[in-house]
Amino acid sequence: MTASYLDYNATAPLRPEARNALIAALEHPGNASSIHSFGRAARQEVEAAREAVAALAGARPERVIFTAGGTEANNLALRAARRGVLASAGEHDSVLRACEPALAPLTPKGIVDLARLESLLDGEGGPDVVAVMLANNETGAIQPVAEAARIAHAHDAILHCDAVQAAGKIPVDFTALGADSMSLSAHKLGGPQGAGALILAEGHEVEPLLRGGGQERNRRAGTENLAAIAGFGAAARAALRDLDRMLEIGALRDGLERQVLDLAPEARFHGSAAPRLPNTSCFGVAGLAAETLVMALDLSGVAVGAGSACSSGKLAPSHVLRAMGTGEARAAEAIRVSLGWASTGEDIACFIAAWRACLSRCGKPKRAAV
Repeated sequence: MTASYLDYNATAPLRPEARNALIAALEHPGNASSIHSFGRAARQEVEAAREAVAALAGARPERVIFTAGGTEANNLALRAARRGVLASAGEHDSVLRACEPALAPLTPKGIVDLARLESLLDGEGGPDVVAVMLANNETGAIQPVAEAARIAHAHDAILHCDAVQAAGKIPVDFTALGADSMSLSAHKLGGPQGAGALILAEGHEVEPLLRGGGQERNRRAGTENLAAIAGFGAAARAALRDLDRMLEIGALRDGLERQVLDLAPEARFHGSAAPRLPNTSCFGVAGLAAETLVMALDLSGVAVGAGSACSSGKLAPSHVLRAMGTGEARAAEAIRVSLGWASTGEDIACFIAAWRACLSRCGKPKRAAV
């Protein structure tokens, strides 16, 4: 059994509130589209969850569409494109592989290059959808979404924001960001896997991916996954309540990074020059392959990630780091440590002990940790 789970950006452990809500919802026999009392009770659960998710994102409940996850939400949002999509080069594969977009480069800090983004929108007939995530899933770098939205709107384009990694880790205000659509995922913030949401700005609509019944105000057909949605709502409420604890999580992350450097001064941190999520650290040491480190740490009872967790278990050099100008060799050395709602100082101590052992086995210089 893993003694220290530090891969929250892949999936966060299920929060107790979400587990309780999910189990309770499984007892509902009703379909949320039925008009009898059982159906009305199920509908109340769905709408309560919709309000909780909207509150977490700073949006209006009626503009929230429940989906099966962030990938579906991204794919649904990108159907608004008629002339093509322009995406930041650091987007998640559920954006990059959904529509083969033109790419706006990242700066070495891991932030989308706004000047290049604007130049790529210049001229008639350019892309009419811009995709810029709120925070990168690998480096944690927080993106200038509000500025990108202003640029997009000035060029007669709309902006989609993948906020899957940001929600529950930093305050999210959909209206203030100026986005036209935003995607969320339950399992990144302590909810169950298999639930997500797409939020739409007032006046903006999308073409359904799934057709059939009139669920989700005719935007997403299919009987709502009541249990997962109820768990999503409970996790959203808990994440909003616990946002202040992210200061503590950030302090744990910063302490981990100091000790990593004390043991391996040559360690290179990716995205640390930009504003970052407080829970995320991406780093590597020259000559130590990420795959080797992930397996060695796992054998020591510590779970970390390398790149995105949505690549069928394959470890390949990160497209995000390469877009930042990191060479392929250094990109292949990067691991990602990500903390979350249940992380403690003991988790950091476990990681540092395992990290010290890895360096020792590889013949790396070591000193006492601070």
